[in-house]
Order: sequence, then structure tokens, then C-alpha cells
Amino acid sequence: MQTHRAQAVRVPGSRPNKDGIVPTSMQSSCHNRLLAALSPPDFALLQPDLTTVPLRLGAVLIKAHAPIPRVYFVEDGILSGIALAADGGQIELALIGREGMIGTPVLLGTDRTPHEGRVQANGYAWCMHADALRAALRSSPTLHALLLRYVQALTIQIGCTALANSLYRLPQRLARWLLMCHDRTEGDELPTTHQFLSLMLGVNRPGLTAAVSVFERSGMIRRQRGIITIRDRAALLAAAGASYGAPEAEYARLIAGPAESQA
Repeated sequence: MQTHRAQAVRVPGSRPNKDGIVPTSMQSSCHNRLLAALSPPDFALLQPDLTTVPLRLGAVLIKAHAPIPRVYFVEDGILSGIALAADGGQIELALIGREGMIGTPVLLGTDRTPHEGRVQANGYAWCMHADALRAALRSSPTLHALLLRYVQALTIQIGCTALANSLYRLPQRLARWLLMCHDRTEGDELPTTHQFLSLMLGVNRPGLTAAVSVFERSGMIRRQRGIITIRDRAALLAAAGASYGAPEAEYARLIAGPAESQA
């Protein structure tokens, strides 16, 4: 039996107007949890500069060692922060979905990063120029404070990924990754391939194939070409054990909607 995950309520009808700009009155309909958590005045600072862009699988939104021209608040889809080695090696540092944004170096007063921001699952995002965000941050300490709390939550996720890669066996790491993707996906189907999974987890394909096969035989997932379907989230949680949960708890502690913040 499948156990459904808890997630933020998504309000239907939240779509941009013909100019690609979301009206301030529709803030509560934003799927992105950071935008939804802003106070109305802080959201109003960003609103005139927000436009929608599609997220296409494999697209590089943040290039390594290059100025960051735009930041992206994910509405639907999944992005990955990728660490790149000089010899061509790479591994995933963080997953970003509707709970977050990509382009966080802008929040920290710099304009570039040695890491790459890549689209892992199709969707769309609210996009704004980095200079417009910098201007808004200068105008509002409360806006800056909330987004810096997100940086803290993202840092915890990156640290926990390093911990998982160092301490836990592949089945635990695979279960953690599937759970994190599931958290950021509408429904139970995750678009992915063994090649991409092996890259993201930093393991060879034969070992990954064996671990995925075990999960499928146990009824936790179902494989199809280019898609993994989550069938038993509770079993995945048990398989992940202590490798999953700390970043999720930190995000819940740090990021709250306006009503919660005033309680």
C-alpha cells in the first residue's frame, strides 16, 4: 500500500497573466513555497520583475564560473546543483524543487559559483534578473532574511548529502534520493534514467542497476523506460533510515508562511 507524503497545499488557478507576470493578489496561489512565504509587501517588491520560463530537461541555468544573470523560483520541476571537477567528474550537491530557488550566490553578495545549476525534470519557474533581486534585497531586510534562511536550509541539505555519500550504503542513498525527488514531484512518477542516477549518486551503473532491481522486487518502485514510479513510500522511508529527514526538518523550521510567522 502506498503512503502519500505530506506537502504544501497547491491552490489551483495560479497562472501568470498574458505578460507572464503573476498579480500580487495571487501570491497565495504560488506553488513556490518561498514566494508564498513572503510577506505581501516583500512579494510586491519582486512581483513586477517575475516572469515565467519553461524548465527543459538538461538545460543549464547557472553556468560554472560565469556571472549569474537570473535567479529562478521553481514552480514545477526539479533542478540540481552539480559540483564539477577539473577532470570532468561531477556529482549532485542538492535538489531544488518548488520549495526553493537557484541562484543563491546572489543572496550572499557574489555573482558566480564554481557549481552548475541544471534542470533534472521538466516544469516551469518564476525568473527575475539578478540585479532586480539585488535591488529588492537592499530595499527590504525582511526579504533578505527569509531568503538567507533558505540558504541555511540548502546548506544543511548539501551537508547531509556529503554525510550520506560518506557513511551510508548505496541502498540507503538511493532511497533518500528517490524520496527527495518524490517530495518535489506532483504525483508518483519520477522521470529519470540509470545513467543519470549513477551520475547524481556518484556510483557505477552495474551497482545502481542491482540496487534498483532490489527495490523493484520488494514493491517499493516500478521501472519503465525513463520513469521510476514510487509505489511504497513508507518502505522507502524505512530503507533510507537516518540518511533522510534532517534537511526537510530544517526547512520546516526555517521557512514559514506570513500567518505562521506572526503566530
